[in-house]
Amino acid sequence: MNAGDGPSEGPAGNTHQGTDGSPEAGARLRRLLGGQETAWLVERARRRLELGKSLTGAITLASASPEQRRALERLLGRRAGAGSSLSVSLAEVDRVLRGSGASPDGLAAALELLGGPVRDLAREEADRAAAWRDAHARLDAVVADRPDLSGWRAWLDTTGLVRRITPDTDEARTLLDRLAAVLGRLPSPGIPIGRLAAETCGDAHALDDGEPLGTLALSAARALGGSPYAGEGTADARRRAWAGVGVHLDELSSLVLCLGLSGDDRTATGRVLAAARAAGEPCVLTLRQLRRHEGPLVADMVRICENPIVVAAAADELGPGCPPLVCVNGRPSVAVWALLDLLAAGGARFAYHGDFDWGGIGIAGAVHERVGWQPWRYDAACYGAVASSSPLTGRPRPTPWDPALASAMARRAVRVEEELVLGDLLADLAAAT
Repeated sequence: MNAGDGPSEGPAGNTHQGTDGSPEAGARLRRLLGGQETAWLVERARRRLELGKSLTGAITLASASPEQRRALERLLGRRAGAGSSLSVSLAEVDRVLRGSGASPDGLAAALELLGGPVRDLAREEADRAAAWRDAHARLDAVVADRPDLSGWRAWLDTTGLVRRITPDTDEARTLLDRLAAVLGRLPSPGIPIGRLAAETCGDAHALDDGEPLGTLALSAARALGGSPYAGEGTADARRRAWAGVGVHLDELSSLVLCLGLSGDDRTATGRVLAAARAAGEPCVLTLRQLRRHEGPLVADMVRICENPIVVAAAADELGPGCPPLVCVNGRPSVAVWALLDLLAAGGARFAYHGDFDWGGIGIAGAVHERVGWQPWRYDAACYGAVASSSPLTGRPRPTPWDPALASAMARRAVRVEEELVLGDLLADLAAAT
């Protein structure tokens, strides 16, 4: 029998009592534990140490091969039992290694001699967690002052979006610091997206569609606008989301729908409005037209609606006689804000109507804060007077123009769409004419 091939190499045959680290002890250790047949034992014992567990108890190998059984018998110096499975006490292995001199410091030391230092997985995980906290530090400081972003911030962690975009914490820190700088500027009415990117990140294309920062910032813009964080992937949906925080992608894609604005004969935009009013037709203005208009737009009372159907019906019913009407068409675009600002500068007063749902209340609140308005059939009494069975969903929002409205909506829990009161709105417009 060759040396190391039988039980005589085990504890009963202490013919090699070298000290830990000696060539003789190292060779003996490799013969006993360094082969493929004992790799399962070494790997499982090492895994226990990596997980912070003690080397106690037994480990079992199901369906052990004859070679694996003989290797364990050589290690222990005894028969390894019968059956297909193989079980071994880690405490016994430790005693054998110490007593044989193959590893005088025991099994833990043997594992390091065979495979190098044992990883501390708990410490590694704690270090990774600390690195990710550091990467998010500046962003979290911004979100701490923005309750409307708290849900979005939790969503980032839940979805793992940041780690999917960049698994490296150093790269993530740079990305999230830039994101914090962008959020610090939102909402920012009337700013082109390239300028926002250049001023916050030093790169005019950092917020482009498909860029990592653009993806994260767009989800935050949706959150600020009260929309689903993931949202639709269409160009139009992206444009609307950015418009909700005052950022426009270009001057031609941001539009506003209106009817009955008087215009003037001095400017290009004024002549477009005057011609549309004379024809009794709705007019769509671009942000470019509004930005190039010199001076304010003059009007007395301007009514604001949320949905284009009101404008279309008013044009059909009243034509050239329709009083000034502006449609925000969902979350106001930058062009909507530009038109309302020009009208406000010209001394216009505003009356507002929209959908009685929490999204509509959010839109109304934004317009109320920007230019102020009086309710146009948009209070608690009018809400309660309309029959509806559509369920009201979403997060409640305040109604500072009529605090009773928010309470009534929360209590009744139905939504009332603008189309349900279209006849009343048209009657009001006709009376104003």
